[in-house]
Amino acid sequence: MSAFWHWFVVIITLGFIAAMVWLFIATGRARVPSETNEEGNETTGHVWDEDLTELNNPMPRWWLWLFYGTVIWSLIYLALYPGLGNFAGITGWTSEGQYIEEMEQATAEFDARFGELVGRPLEELAHNPEALRLGRNIFAHNCSTCHGSDARGARGYPNLTNNHWSWGGRPEQVLTSIYEGREGIMPGFGDALNDQEVTRTAVFVQQLAGMQVDQTMAAAGRRHYDMLCAACHGPDGEGNPDLGSPDLTAGVFSYGSSIDAIRETIRNGRHGVMPAQRDLLGEARSRLVAAYVLSLNETNSDADD
Repeated sequence: MSAFWHWFVVIITLGFIAAMVWLFIATGRARVPSETNEEGNETTGHVWDEDLTELNNPMPRWWLWLFYGTVIWSLIYLALYPGLGNFAGITGWTSEGQYIEEMEQATAEFDARFGELVGRPLEELAHNPEALRLGRNIFAHNCSTCHGSDARGARGYPNLTNNHWSWGGRPEQVLTSIYEGREGIMPGFGDALNDQEVTRTAVFVQQLAGMQVDQTMAAAGRRHYDMLCAACHGPDGEGNPDLGSPDLTAGVFSYGSSIDAIRETIRNGRHGVMPAQRDLLGEARSRLVAAYVLSLNETNSDADD
């Protein structure tokens, strides 16, 4: 917060409190002109409907002191906690700090309860019903927004059930993806290739994926592929997990396999980011999610067999 807004908040807040104090004092001292009626009651002298008299009953003193109490409490609160611009308060409390403290406590309790289970090898966890139950719940709360509740992904978000991995599918590679996150950058070649050359290259990519294409166009596109794409995807299109370059021969395309989708990828490039989860989930929960994801691939492979 800038110095201007800091002092703006401070002046408005304290000014409002001061105005309330002044109002309490002014109204507490004010005396309303009064008269005494025939019954001896003090009135304001106002009479409605001939016999409806307004009595002069001042506010109870204890009620006024309650108002003063709220002012005192507000000043104590503003001294202890954030509320006056950039002033952090004597306690130094922040919502972020409280969140971190609560997460650390929850992580410690989780580790104490499931530490022995989580410490087992990922291959074993991928077959443990209790570990898979926990991993499925963690996945649903943290990963399904992007990868879907069934982990089959969406446009731009990989399908985690098909055993095709841009960064490798071994247990330690999957765990690293969850721990550290991934950033896949496919540069665009729209400046190096004209529209016809982009189309030919896209046709060759479809051929690598096993699709029926025009062989003449595919042969022409291979020259552009060898010049611009083979360095990352390999001369045969089988990809490179170290670079996050997907295997084009698998026929699995996160952004679509149509000619238009592949043309868009070649022309404009792609930039996909998988955020790191270690700080958010902790190591124990990350291992359980990894085990759950690995189990999905095994289940899918068994179904295909």
